[in-house]
Amino acid sequence: MTGGLVVLLVVIVLLVLLVLVGVGLYNGLVRLRNVVQESWRQIDVELTRRHDLIPNLVETVKGYAAHERETLQAVTNARAMAAAPGSSPAQQAQQENVLTAALGRLFAVAEAYPDLKANQNFLQLQRDLTDTEDRLAASRRFYNANVRSLNTKVETVPSNVVAGLFHIGRAEYFEAEDLAVRVAPQVSFGAPGAAATPSD
Repeated sequence: MTGGLVVLLVVIVLLVLLVLVGVGLYNGLVRLRNVVQESWRQIDVELTRRHDLIPNLVETVKGYAAHERETLQAVTNARAMAAAPGSSPAQQAQQENVLTAALGRLFAVAEAYPDLKANQNFLQLQRDLTDTEDRLAASRRFYNANVRSLNTKVETVPSNVVAGLFHIGRAEYFEAEDLAVRVAPQVSFGAPGAAATPSD
């Protein structure tokens, strides 16, 4: 076997290995991207459930505190913005922050109405909203962990080369920017001044 043929075989073997590594890296990136997309759909399910609870909540509060128009309208407007389609995860997070703050004001208003706080429909909506907030927090943690994994692969050698070749980019996190709005709406009306449970 001549030296030229040996070199050619070595080059071919190296090229095959390079292609196999590239395929493996590409498949790993695609898998991660799909997991990110799937975990975002779970967040979307929980957000939709949250948005669907809010009109009933507003109507229940309106029955006892109709003159609190400004607060009720703020919740309605924030819900409409948050429920509008087409937002990126970062934009959605900002809209949810506004909605969370508006809900916090709504529950603060409800404190002044003992009959409202005792209303069974209102109590059930509180429980449903708390349950949704808990599931949303878990979904957000899962999503953000997957985003972190994908972004790490997209940014590190050698997978960043494959990501660049196939236009696989970073994903956006879904998180609150302001610590003050990382708190779920207070839905417990037991002791006055009870601390709200963090949403994540």
